[in-house]
Amino acid sequence: MTPVVPPVVEVGDLVVRYGTATALDRVSLTVGAGELVALVGPNGAGKSSLVNAIMGIVRPASGRVRVSGRVALVPEGRQMFGDLSVDDNLRLGAWRRRGRPGARDTSRVYEVLPELTRVRHQRAGTLSGGQQQMVAFGRALMAEPDVVVVDELSLGLAPMVTAGLAEHLRSLNAGRGLAVLLIEQNARLALDLCGRGYVLEAGRIRAQGSADELARSAEVAAAYLGGPATTAEPGGSGPEGTGPDGTKRGAAKGGGTGPGGAVSGREARP
Repeated sequence: MTPVVPPVVEVGDLVVRYGTATALDRVSLTVGAGELVALVGPNGAGKSSLVNAIMGIVRPASGRVRVSGRVALVPEGRQMFGDLSVDDNLRLGAWRRRGRPGARDTSRVYEVLPELTRVRHQRAGTLSGGQQQMVAFGRALMAEPDVVVVDELSLGLAPMVTAGLAEHLRSLNAGRGLAVLLIEQNARLALDLCGRGYVLEAGRIRAQGSADELARSAEVAAAYLGGPATTAEPGGSGPEGTGPDGTKRGAAKGGGTGPGGAVSGREARP
């Protein structure tokens, strides 16, 4: 019998609206302790609204978001403070832990991301996109999270750089038991990295299952993997047709969570 993995993030029947536009319509998903979970979908699917709901930035119209322990965000576009050094950007991730022993100690980040050691005193705005993404990872790790939400890992990065970052995520998951929710347009990358996934379209979960099941799905392969149908798709949920994601490209990615994008255990309801 497969053991039940307790969820560190649980989203249930979540509805998010902006005025009359419905961005998320009865979305449910879970991320278990130590799991790598993918959420894939096109622009305007509602991915940003889900991130904002999990991080407590937007209030749901109905449904619930439960977070056990600490959750940190690696935001879309990295969101660096370009005039600050790498070291200072990392320390911002520990702002909720300020005053605690070792809260500002960045050495543990350099242990897991040694590529940053040689640029630790360099201004973050002068780094490459891949280096900035590593700084964003490190900043999230400074919060000592139980789960990290990674929003658009591959955005604006070369495939080789993205592959290296994905390997860092895999190592952090395997070595530290860090749970990861990967929000990603690149379905092939996400399903190669994660063990389980969800497909979000027009504000609703259209399919869910193991990464292998989703990769073999007729609908998912045709829409996201550039390939033909191979098997019947895994089970989805919810009826057709909702409004667009009212915040895509416009929503703040750190508001309400502080510079490091970290929040602690909570439950959000309307």
